[in-house]
Amino acid sequence: MTSLRTPRTTTAARDPRGRIRRLGVASAAAGLLATLLAAGPVAATPDPGDAPARATVSSEEAADARSAIRSGEIPGVDEIVHSGNIEHLANIPKDALPGFNTDLAFQGRYAFAGNYDGFRIFDISRPSSPKTVAQVLCPGSQNDISVSGDLLFLSTDSSRSDDSCASTTQPATVKESWEGMKIFDISDIRNPKYVASVETACGSHTHTLVPQRKDVYVYVSSYGPGDTFPDCRRPHDGISVIKVPRKAPEKARLVGFPVLFPGEGPDGGGNPGAPTNPGVSKTTGCHDITVLPEKDLAAGACMGDGILFDISDPERPRVIDRVQDNVNFAFWHSATFNLKANKIVFTDELGGGGAATCNAEVGPNRGANGIYDVVGKGKRSKLVFRSYFKIPRHQAATENCVAHNGSLIPVKGKDLMVQAWYQGGVSVWDFTNSAKPKEIAHFERGPLSDTTLSVGGSWSAYYYNGHIYSNDIAKGFDVLKISDRLTDPAKRVRLDELNVQTQPDYFD
Repeated sequence: MTSLRTPRTTTAARDPRGRIRRLGVASAAAGLLATLLAAGPVAATPDPGDAPARATVSSEEAADARSAIRSGEIPGVDEIVHSGNIEHLANIPKDALPGFNTDLAFQGRYAFAGNYDGFRIFDISRPSSPKTVAQVLCPGSQNDISVSGDLLFLSTDSSRSDDSCASTTQPATVKESWEGMKIFDISDIRNPKYVASVETACGSHTHTLVPQRKDVYVYVSSYGPGDTFPDCRRPHDGISVIKVPRKAPEKARLVGFPVLFPGEGPDGGGNPGAPTNPGVSKTTGCHDITVLPEKDLAAGACMGDGILFDISDPERPRVIDRVQDNVNFAFWHSATFNLKANKIVFTDELGGGGAATCNAEVGPNRGANGIYDVVGKGKRSKLVFRSYFKIPRHQAATENCVAHNGSLIPVKGKDLMVQAWYQGGVSVWDFTNSAKPKEIAHFERGPLSDTTLSVGGSWSAYYYNGHIYSNDIAKGFDVLKISDRLTDPAKRVRLDELNVQTQPDYFD
């Protein structure tokens, strides 16, 4: 069985700074087949794409890993260990989509799991026994995923031959290659239909929804290494904004490219990175944005910068404050507000997600979370650094491990978070005291290998309606249950929909 090729039309559009940009809009297509017997693999690379999927380690490092396993310092290969307050309810291995598993979104009784080869939909009405509802082949890393009403959104950040789900990979230097946003109709949950696409400069590494009653705005985060890619020229100092009419998603279009880092020179006004700040990523775009629609706020992790901005006008976000950490942060990756919106947790993805950074040599502050208090109100708000948090369990040299995607666990009066750490597993931690964060629960597997560094582990770990769901790059979809006096009150909080980067007001 194969997916159907989607026809597309091409028009020209001009962004607010007068540069020509192509927009690809796919016409409505026949429904993609719900069950795939086979799916050709897409070239898979870890986030943000600069590390190999498999790498050799030195003989000494391999020997150290085996010694640590024998001594019990780390779990054995594929061995599952967890704290006493965590229960592992289920694991669903990868099936027709062999690529890396990526992000998660939720709606009602369904979980939507991204994969470099497409996406998979699970029925989680019985968390201990998830059932596959549909698998859709649509290659295009990373396939960052979100849902709103009857619409599903998928990010493509790799050069494709076209915007169809039958596209093939192309060299990044090919001028006419396509990358951007894809939109599906999921009103028939078992038969998703590809209805639209919008091409964006530098593609779409991740995206964030700002939902409204009639329309959905999409903030597209992307970045570029310089002048290698034809569609990603400097200065790439903002984000693409797409407007999608709910009743006519085929009319989705780019409505702006707000500049977040105004400045002089070819690279805009973001962090200049090396050689000025060795080891720090030059800011040539944003990696991820989290919005609080009820408070008209957003937090952006933008390579070398962390930002707080106002989204009261969703087409024209305005920066309130910006911070940099040129000592310990290498790549600002994601952001999470606490319940009161007076703190933000930024993550640092040291090593691009493909390196072993959870060890004594790297230390507790690099590849960690940075906790910032939001001090002041409105236009005068400032981000003030308080502390770092990193999992306290050292990992082997054969395990990629660094701070990655997580979500709040909603408990009034507490700041609790569950978070993925790749092969460092899943961590639940408390940052109620900004200066003294601490881990309260964990789940992890032993290394995929004790001889090579093979990329795997939890990409995303999110709390939704009483359970923790994790999308493991290599091992599949995991369901965890936490039973702890601190987190138990969260079981009473029920949501109809959750896209973690569109952070809800849990107690509205």
